[in-house]
Amino acid sequence: MMLFKSKLKWVALFVLGMSMASLVVHLSITKFSGMGLVQYSPVAGFRQEFGSLIGIQGRWNKKLWGPINSLESLQPYANPRTNYPAPSEKSNGLIYAKVFGGFEKIRSSICDLVTISRLLNATLVIPEIQESLRSKGISYKFKSFSYLYDEEQFIASLTNDIIIVKSLPENLKAARKRNEFPNFKPRSSASLDYYIKEILPQLKKSKVIGLILTDGGCLQSILPPSMSEFQRLRCRVAFHALQFRPGIQILGQRMVERLRSWGHPILAYHPGLVRDTLAYHGCAELFQDVHTELIQHRRAQMIKQGIVKEKLSVDSHLRRENGSCPLMPEEVGVLLRAMGYSPKTIIYLAGSETFGGQRVLIPLRAMFANLVDRTSLCSKKELSDLIGPETSLPLDLSQPPPAKSAKQLKEEWNKAGPRPRPLPPPPDRPIYRHEKEGWYGWITETDMEPIPSAMDLRMQAHRFLWDALDYIISVEADAFFPGFHNDGKWPDFASLVMGQRLYESASSRTYRPDRKVIAKLFKITRENMYHPKHNWTLSVKEHLNKSLAEEGLIRQSLVSKPRSFLSHPLPECSCRISSVKVPNQIKGNGGRFLYGGEDECPKWIQHGQEKAASLEARGINDDSESLDYEYATELPESDDNDGKNTATLPFDRDEEWDPND
Repeated sequence: MMLFKSKLKWVALFVLGMSMASLVVHLSITKFSGMGLVQYSPVAGFRQEFGSLIGIQGRWNKKLWGPINSLESLQPYANPRTNYPAPSEKSNGLIYAKVFGGFEKIRSSICDLVTISRLLNATLVIPEIQESLRSKGISYKFKSFSYLYDEEQFIASLTNDIIIVKSLPENLKAARKRNEFPNFKPRSSASLDYYIKEILPQLKKSKVIGLILTDGGCLQSILPPSMSEFQRLRCRVAFHALQFRPGIQILGQRMVERLRSWGHPILAYHPGLVRDTLAYHGCAELFQDVHTELIQHRRAQMIKQGIVKEKLSVDSHLRRENGSCPLMPEEVGVLLRAMGYSPKTIIYLAGSETFGGQRVLIPLRAMFANLVDRTSLCSKKELSDLIGPETSLPLDLSQPPPAKSAKQLKEEWNKAGPRPRPLPPPPDRPIYRHEKEGWYGWITETDMEPIPSAMDLRMQAHRFLWDALDYIISVEADAFFPGFHNDGKWPDFASLVMGQRLYESASSRTYRPDRKVIAKLFKITRENMYHPKHNWTLSVKEHLNKSLAEEGLIRQSLVSKPRSFLSHPLPECSCRISSVKVPNQIKGNGGRFLYGGEDECPKWIQHGQEKAASLEARGINDDSESLDYEYATELPESDDNDGKNTATLPFDRDEEWDPND
């Protein structure tokens, strides 16, 4: 027994010794093999994943984010050039106006309205934005104009241009209600002669006239060279006087700061998928099911109103090849990947309306996981505070439509045509609330679009605020890509953004794709979009890079400026630094400058640019070419209850976000 215990002790000592020896060997191996390893950290891993987005040493990739060198000489300069007299205290009368339409139409119409008031030497009453009247259910804290813009800033900025009053005198308000003053509804392309020969005599006679603006403007876009001061007035209104009210500006800048806090560049993208635009250009067949029916229904309305002069059914695919339809989000994603943008690039989705909803954005989200919008950056409380206190709406007491007999259903099916309409749910399944409201509630039952409800009118007013926030970020973004611009009957969101970016910072990366060229490129590789050939990728890069510089500006001057001056405010509202080589001046058929022709910048602008350049040369100014970033961790996708994939928020959406946390 004693012998057995002695052997057991020796075995235990042997096992312990072998364990110690094994531990020493493993530690030695770890020491020598780990000399070439680097400790992993999320920041280091994030930098490596952004290798295609960022150059070496954490710098921006200049080919994707750097300024356009050939446009750096262009500087904003909308001040009067010649003897510009102050407005006369003895005006010809008062002009009041009702402005209809969305965000883009409102902004363009107000700019034209101020210009007309200066032309006619009239006193302007703050215009009424019809979509934001209190009758639409907006907050009692705001009037019509002040719901979106800062009234005091608007009046103060234009003191040297026109006289502006907040409202008509009380005695004139009563006369207006009795329709004692003449009202006019000018076209968006109304000429100067129209106002001088028809409007001005009526203004002098009655002393008060009303204008009704519905087309996104009331004055022709291109004016004679002798009227350049009026074009510069348009710029002063759009880019200086029309400032959003403080609540919008504060939240907009907060959103920009939150995007910047992630530590890398921002690309803003506006899809341009708006129902009216798609209906006007005949792009219904690019969608499916109920969305096609909705576009066709709106197109039929436009034909009855005389807006569209063509037939109802057109080949949407031919329209797309002609460049008339917006680029789909999937196509934009392929273009950005072809340009070299990383899948981790942060893309801000602008626009209060994306027709087709989240379904059309699925391919883009698959290619770029960090696709964010205002709901990703703002809490519910912040958005609610921006709207302000609103009266509660009455409960919706709508009832489901009466049941139809089998014979009625069969007759309607036979009349529906070759395209099957969406059918109502089976009788044994309950009709849910979302199926009897909005689009799905009427398109399956009737051909008549219902009158907008109180909630619909309120939501239309809210879209002004969402567009204003998106506008701020789109102008501030490092790059901007439009899905649709320039070619519509009305001003569009993307064109206004591109015009302001061109005015404030002409060298910033603003893509101006020619959709007709893009359509031809996609036709080549439509069957193999996600794995295109190398030559195709080179063609895309060449076209988009050209659209950033002089070639893109020349095309935009030809296509965009005749429809909207604010989309291309050159050469009237800019100047060039004399120290930079002056480019070749290119004129169109009518002698109008397509590129070049800007005045030389005054000395105070040139001195400021020279000082900034010297500071940059000494490394004092943190420029995009020399910034070294500490990147945050990757923005992971998260699934909400509604199926949206959004970036992880630095706060709870239901709570106020504190930047100091």
